[in-house]
Amino acid sequence: MTIFFVETYVIKPDKLGEFTSFFKKLMEWVKKHPDLFKEVKSFKLFTHMHGGKYGTYVEMWELETLADCEKWTNRIMQSEYMTTFHPQAMGLVVPGTLSVEIWNSVQ
Repeated sequence: MTIFFVETYVIKPDKLGEFTSFFKKLMEWVKKHPDLFKEVKSFKLFTHMHGGKYGTYVEMWELETLADCEKWTNRIMQSEYMTTFHPQAMGLVVPGTLSVEIWNSVQ
């Protein structure tokens, strides 16, 4: 059963340019730390083209099982991500717009 760890958030309008460079740095860090992401099968970042709230982004992290998701999130919570990247990201996000959900596939 494939599951998706889904984060949705809105970037502050005056921080959209900063978000682009931040996210590029974050993805470079992810590539340099494959041991932290060994359970992740794929990753996608989406933004609204039409409709919805301006500046909304959706991250989808694909994992095989809920147990894999738990291992991965526990590992990330104890990594440099939480001390370096998470505080920076929260400075770019409109307060109260971050949501985290876990979805499962039906087929």
